Amino acid sequence: MTEESVIEFPTEFPIKLMGRNTPEFPAIARAVVEKHAGAVSDDAVQTASSSNDRFVSVTVTITATSQQQLDAIYQDATDHEDVLMAL
Repeated sequence: MTEESVIEFPTEFPIKLMGRNTPEFPAIARAVVEKHAGAVSDDAVQTASSSNDRFVSVTVTITATSQQQLDAIYQDATDHEDVLMAL
């Protein structure tokens, strides 16, 4: 039995990746997403630092085309040593 997605594709979908606040992390997070979604504009990427500045979240909004695409992004994100959490 295959599970069907409750999301209708294509759709705008924000992917939030969190990691340590290093100069490299925003580019790492963007690269993980772009590997599966193609190039995204700078406007589609937002960063926010934690209150103590130790961590950063990077939200990349993509036009998701399938549940498989999203699953692949989240799998690569959680497998990446620099990504602490993916939402």
